[in-house]
Amino acid sequence: MSAEEIEVLRERANSFLRNAKRLFEEGDYDLSAFNVQQFSKLMLKHKLLAKTGTYPRAHSLVRLMRDLDAASGGKGLLSFIDSEILLLTKVDDAYIVSRYIPRRYEKAEAQLLLNFAERLKGAVERV
Repeated sequence: MSAEEIEVLRERANSFLRNAKRLFEEGDYDLSAFNVQQFSKLMLKHKLLAKTGTYPRAHSLVRLMRDLDAASGGKGLLSFIDSEILLLTKVDDAYIVSRYIPRRYEKAEAQLLLNFAERLKGAVERV
């Protein structure tokens, strides 16, 4: 693991978030939701890589957050998980829904996911 690898993941995560916002503004709520999911996963993996030198090949945001909380000595992510569990699982589901299930995201859903992404970013950056 190098500082460059950590930075690449952080930059890529932030690019997914910027893309999610742009897609939302263009009315493409399905792909906006997908990009929120990609942002969330990469942001957590970036921070795990910085803290531990590695990260699991896991898909679950809850698992990644629990791993990050453990690696950080319990810095409050468990309370974030508890308070945001429904949105964490909704973001996890965005990967499968946007790729494999013929269902459209509503504007309000995509907005909730974008708002969540900002809260996640803040929580992860504080660790």
